[in-house]
Amino acid sequence: MTTVAVRDSGVPTSGVLAALRRRGKLWLLALTVLAWVAVWAATRGTSTQEIGGATLTDAHQWFRGRAAWVEDAASAGTNPVFGLANGIADLLNGLIAFLQRLFTVPEFPRPYPEIGWLGVIAMAAWVTYAVAGWRSVLLVVPSFLAFGFLGYWEDSLDLLIITLVSVFIAVVIGIPLGVAMAHSKIVSAILTPVLDVMQTMPSFIYLLPLTIVFGIGSAAATIVTLIYALPPVVRITAHGIRSVSPSTLEATRSLGQSGWQRLRNVELPMSKRTVIVGINQTMMAALSMATIAAFIDSPGLGQPVLEGLRRGQLGASAVAGLAIVIMAIMLDRTTTAASIRAERAARAGRDDRRRRRLVLTGTGVLTLAAIGVSHNQVWANPFPSSPDLGSPIAAGVDRFADWLRTDLSGLTTAIQEAFTVWFLNPVQDLVANSPWFVTAAALLAVAAIAGGRRALASTAVCLAGIYFLDLWYNAMVTLTSVFTATAVTMVVGVALGVWMGRSGLADRAIRPVLDAAQTIPPFVYLVPILILFGPNRFTAIVAGVIYAVPPATKLIADGIRGVAPATVEAAESAGTSRLQMITKVQIPMARGALLVAGNQGLLYVLSMVVIGGMVGAGALGFDIVTGFRQTSMIGRGLAAGVAIVLLGIMLDRITTHAANQSASTNPTTATHRRRRPLTGGIA
Repeated sequence: MTTVAVRDSGVPTSGVLAALRRRGKLWLLALTVLAWVAVWAATRGTSTQEIGGATLTDAHQWFRGRAAWVEDAASAGTNPVFGLANGIADLLNGLIAFLQRLFTVPEFPRPYPEIGWLGVIAMAAWVTYAVAGWRSVLLVVPSFLAFGFLGYWEDSLDLLIITLVSVFIAVVIGIPLGVAMAHSKIVSAILTPVLDVMQTMPSFIYLLPLTIVFGIGSAAATIVTLIYALPPVVRITAHGIRSVSPSTLEATRSLGQSGWQRLRNVELPMSKRTVIVGINQTMMAALSMATIAAFIDSPGLGQPVLEGLRRGQLGASAVAGLAIVIMAIMLDRTTTAASIRAERAARAGRDDRRRRRLVLTGTGVLTLAAIGVSHNQVWANPFPSSPDLGSPIAAGVDRFADWLRTDLSGLTTAIQEAFTVWFLNPVQDLVANSPWFVTAAALLAVAAIAGGRRALASTAVCLAGIYFLDLWYNAMVTLTSVFTATAVTMVVGVALGVWMGRSGLADRAIRPVLDAAQTIPPFVYLVPILILFGPNRFTAIVAGVIYAVPPATKLIADGIRGVAPATVEAAESAGTSRLQMITKVQIPMARGALLVAGNQGLLYVLSMVVIGGMVGAGALGFDIVTGFRQTSMIGRGLAAGVAIVLLGIMLDRITTHAANQSASTNPTTATHRRRRPLTGGIA
């Protein structure tokens, strides 16, 4: 076979020495795993640090004591910090209650809300036309009608209220922070690690500590949604400001403009589309978090999903989940269209702007009329009870679930048991049933080999923290699920990503599906998987794979497509076969993208595996859920949350530094040097 030289770096490209140079890390990793297996075989089941499900250690009692102190201080109102928190909570509760009285909750003695369904739809259509254009109206109006026909009109509006209030506050805070990051290296250096940690933490982790400070309900849901959704708009705004042409900025300086004038007249207008993309990502993150906030009694569609999962009423959960999917697609497509319209509006002529103002004025009058009608007319206020689409869909889903349980239970059980027995259990046995110090040494070795000294230091700190939290065994069980789901994610992602990267037709067919899948909040993925496999570890892993495949696949496809055409042409001219082209040229040259995809896959999977604690995944996710349900276990739940954060940081640092090292040793993959994605955090 002909050897193809893809670059000349002064390093031998053939022979044993070249193979060792190229694959030395892989050999070291393989030897580490083999040594780990050998030690595990001799020490299996000893010093695993496993504790009972209801056991509370001194560390857990310490967390419980801190939680009790916070609750006492918050209720007493003497501490100024908690006094401020209570004031913020009261303000947010009042704002949400006011909006609910407008749209969803009647205030005595009036039997209906102030604005009915006709006024709401008219307002939504007018605002959509103003920010995104008439094509988006054709999506928004049917979406709102679908909320009502599915039987979740009030819940849908409540979810929108929580989401939009959180996004508004995030934008008010985030855009100035993004501008400050773009203009100041000091601000950027301070905020970047904070945003990194915020985006690494699974969304579920925010809930328990914030409920201690803000209680449960609308205020806590808004705060937790705000915190989770803030990083995307900050990062993307900073990116947009930095992307303004230096020559343009220099021209404004030569004209004598001040910094404020330059920001208002040049930087913000020229980065407007990018900023709106940031708002889009913040909106998607907020919707995801607002749905999960049903755990802390947030109003909205998360409540019927959660209640259906708890009672086994999967049909009702599926209908509410469908409404969430419709809302996610509606918000995503509308804000995306708004970013495009902002650019077109900047190029529009005077006549176009005048015509648009006239249309907005006329439709605004019609919208006010519709609001008045919905306020005064009964037929235009409560949403009509027919046609009822939700009940037949729920009944159909329940019948389908029963059919699966009776006719296909043998197949689904066989798939679940085969995967569990032949793959999941052996990996968990190795990771969790090795002595804790053996597993720690193996993970430290992997970190050092893959990511170098910085990854080793981060891993050592994180593992020490997990050990002192007295949740080592549960953390290793969770880590096993994450490793397992990530391995499956990468297999699927590489197969689809290579296909998309090599075929424009495949990319055009698959990418829209992946884009749509990424708009769906993670909570929703559990419903169909529960129907298939029931509540267990396997369900959480499958849901994690489905949730993580879209971003991993797109990153891999972009990496394959980014391989230099000259390199591909040189390989083709040397007679390389299709398989050789993929395995010897494109995948090796795109390994930076594969490492970034692995990083994102790990974090997405970790988020879903934690949420899976409520459906039988056990381990740290179950500890957190138990902390919500039982006051006596709140200390262990908080400790579990910290342990998950440490796991996330450890995995993120290892894969980050591995990707950076790959990019530094291979200039062709430098474009995939690991940076925190601008598109937001992990849900």
